[in-house]
Amino acid sequence: MDAETAAAAASRFPLQAGGGPPGREILPDPISFTGMEYLVALAALIAGIYLSKYLLRLLGRPIASQFVRPSIAQTVLRGIRLSVIVLALFFSGWLAGLGFPDIVLSVAVFSAVVGIILAPLVGSIINGLFVLADQPFEIGDMIELDDGTQGFVEDMTIRYTKIFTLDNTFIVIPNANIRERDVTNYSAEDERTRLSLSILITYESNLSQARKVMEQAARRSDAVIDGGPDIRIGSARYPASPTCYIDDYADDGVLLTLRYWARKPYRLIAVRSEVQTNIWEALEDDDVHVDVAYPHQHLIFDETSGRAEVAVSEASELDRSEVATDQSIGPSSDGG
Repeated sequence: MDAETAAAAASRFPLQAGGGPPGREILPDPISFTGMEYLVALAALIAGIYLSKYLLRLLGRPIASQFVRPSIAQTVLRGIRLSVIVLALFFSGWLAGLGFPDIVLSVAVFSAVVGIILAPLVGSIINGLFVLADQPFEIGDMIELDDGTQGFVEDMTIRYTKIFTLDNTFIVIPNANIRERDVTNYSAEDERTRLSLSILITYESNLSQARKVMEQAARRSDAVIDGGPDIRIGSARYPASPTCYIDDYADDGVLLTLRYWARKPYRLIAVRSEVQTNIWEALEDDDVHVDVAYPHQHLIFDETSGRAEVAVSEASELDRSEVATDQSIGPSSDGG
């Protein structure tokens, strides 16, 4: 068939790109391909989301065993899932007929718009990365915020930190806020927490007996460490058993400070109350010659004190005048 014959056949039987016999003419694009491509792209995206969840279950234990910190392991797992979803999104766009430059341009424009609108969220994510890098606390640690809230770190993400408080409530704090707050970590290295109690006793009290009573009162609490090897904090070592020190010689008495270690940080208030109750009961014993000092004033008047003038109100003067009048008009001695 020469070129003229082929051109004539093509003019009689118009086909889509690629040509072919008249019996194989393909249906128009909107009916045959466009809808099906979008359905396939959507199915691929859904499959990618389910694949990301399956990878989390499959890689959860191996990745957790590779990292000491649970927060880092969870961040890595979330990053893997996000990467799978992004790849599925790119693949879905390619199935829908978008070229790679179009996909990159769309993602860049979308990221720029989202970055402008969600700038606080981006800042929180950056602060979350700093929190993970600085390691101020870890999942499972007991912490105390600057407002006195105590609880356990339940979850750490790059956006927020979730705290399970001792009052059986949850607090979710953005990482941008928690980085600016003072946080006390009771579980950083050792759960044992040292507490202090100061008591002022009179100078007439038995000093050695007072120190012994306070130490024994702390040992009677099961939540207090009553002995063992010294507890090391950094390069310093502290006695594990309760120890009472002479802190100061004050104006009203001798200031004693008792230092003791609580076994668990989440019972500090209960432990402190129990130790103070034991000390109070011990000081009430008749065999204990220890008196708690308190500020008081002792006033002495003598011949060198000067003259004290007492102001009398008008009502008091009126009352005295009425009494004197009643006495003057009373019955006379002769019965008149």
